[in-house]
Amino acid sequence: MASVTLEGNPVTTNGELPAIGTTAPDFSLTSVELADKTLADFVGKKKLISIVPSMDTGVCAASTVKFNQIAKDHAKDLVALIVSADLPFAAQRFCTGEKLENVVTLSMMRDKHFAKDYGMLITDGPLAGITARAVLVLDEDNKVLHSQLVGEITHEPDYDAAVAVL
Repeated sequence: MASVTLEGNPVTTNGELPAIGTTAPDFSLTSVELADKTLADFVGKKKLISIVPSMDTGVCAASTVKFNQIAKDHAKDLVALIVSADLPFAAQRFCTGEKLENVVTLSMMRDKHFAKDYGMLITDGPLAGITARAVLVLDEDNKVLHSQLVGEITHEPDYDAAVAVL
């Protein structure tokens, strides 16, 4: 279990992020088209995975906008996946409103296996049942190149560290 804070108050996740050098677990998440998406849908590309509680918060929104720009700068060999508990409709509305065209939003609406398998399911506190904030970078074969659990949920991730491995 990992410990993080929410506005300084401790909360716990169900596990740990996949370690650098390991193969990331596969997942089935829901796209804005209501289709199931797995890692196989993004074969041949590096994956930047931003795990956020909800894009309906300032920090999650800011990080999604930032990762949209990073994805634009690395468009030929990278896909940026934003994983949240948000319904696909809300994620699409946010991206349309912000004119974000370089991120793929994915929802955990159908099940929580992603959050459990990636060790990010918050098990206590006011956000229990959704995810902590984290960033992973996977290579084309889904090997973990970068892994960051953000210690304080209300803080942004280290963008430079993620970009450095791209």
